[in-house]
Amino acid sequence: MKKLLFVYNSHSGKGLIKNKLMEIIDIFTRNGYMVTAYPTQHAMDGYDRVCEADGLYDMIVCSGGDGTLNEVISAMMTHINERPVLGYIPAGSTNDFASTLGIPKNMIKAAAKISDGKVMSYDIGVMNGRYFNYVAAFGLFTDVSYKTPQNVKNVLGHQAYVFESLKSLSNIKSYYLTIHCNEIEMKGSYIYGMISNSRSVGGVKDICGKDVELDDGLFEVTLVKEPVSPLELQQIVAGLLSKNQKSPMVERFKTDRIVIESDKAVEWTVDGENGDAHQRVEISVVDKAIDIMV
Repeated sequence: MKKLLFVYNSHSGKGLIKNKLMEIIDIFTRNGYMVTAYPTQHAMDGYDRVCEADGLYDMIVCSGGDGTLNEVISAMMTHINERPVLGYIPAGSTNDFASTLGIPKNMIKAAAKISDGKVMSYDIGVMNGRYFNYVAAFGLFTDVSYKTPQNVKNVLGHQAYVFESLKSLSNIKSYYLTIHCNEIEMKGSYIYGMISNSRSVGGVKDICGKDVELDDGLFEVTLVKEPVSPLELQQIVAGLLSKNQKSPMVERFKTDRIVIESDKAVEWTVDGENGDAHQRVEISVVDKAIDIMV
């Protein structure tokens, strides 16, 4: 019988997993898995448990928010033996990862997908030795997307993401950066930067671009320059909101490696969690690192 480790955060998404747990386990069991269920007890507990599971399971299923998922995938990346297939049951509030992969928000439907869906490969990022699933970012819009109510984002989409940030433009903070990427060096002042492998960030779809491929060995880079005039501010808004997403104030390109340097430490977020402050950040892609059921 195949073995499945089910790691879940019982507190994510208002604890909804508690009412669905037995039905989810039953779905896995009926599909030929011997299930070991493990509720995480504290931060990094899921990471430790999955690290210990190296070579012991045919599949690892995670249920929780972006933080729990990051722990599980980061731990899988340490495995010496062949990595098992990953399954994901979203339970957080934003669920960008699930949205990008088309994983149902309904927990029971997500469990069924894991049992009878298809396997797809997914690229993983590394920032200064730390793995991330879909986004590493700094600057103005970084935490706004996670603070904006989801019902507002559902109505306004891109606009909620940008306009919530515009409330604080009088206190806008810029960073003078040197960027090495694709054998090119760029220097300038930027108010926001995002390196991503997702079709949704902060619950906002298409903010990363229109032609995102999740297994091409490339991440999408979005850099927003510092505005010095009302016209440039309008160009930023147009670049982030317009369908063609072209603007002289918003730089977009793809890469498998980027180095960003600054004279002062810059605060980063990784998959919506604190990524610490860094003067130098090196980000690279691990091509087709994870196989996941969708």
